[in-house]
Amino acid sequence: MPEVLVVDDSKVMREMVVACLRPYPDSRFTQASSGLEAIEQLSLKAYDLLVLDLNMPDIGGIEVVEFVRGQDQLRALPIIIVTTRGDEASRERALGAGASLFMTKPFTPDSLQGAARSLLEKASDEAPRG
Repeated sequence: MPEVLVVDDSKVMREMVVACLRPYPDSRFTQASSGLEAIEQLSLKAYDLLVLDLNMPDIGGIEVVEFVRGQDQLRALPIIIVTTRGDEASRERALGAGASLFMTKPFTPDSLQGAARSLLEKASDEAPRG
């Protein structure tokens, strides 16, 4: 059952992301409204996917990505950046920091579902077998 953390300072955008991903089988969602809240949530529970905005009031999305990639237990966590920033510099910076995928708003539900499915399946395939 995939655990997904959705982080955006806009409640409407968080709810849109959750609505787009809800068809993914048996998913459970946690929402955070800031980068700081995201880091707190990541320290409390294991997640299978992080969907993250770049522009937030306290700790920005790039800093959250850098935090995640700096933690051994989180290093493999798939991260989708969903942002209004469509410029190439933002894209390069996010991917360079370790984001798995960069999408601009507005996005289609199908494109977000497809991206999430692909990353979750890839992570599942790469997970150690016990």
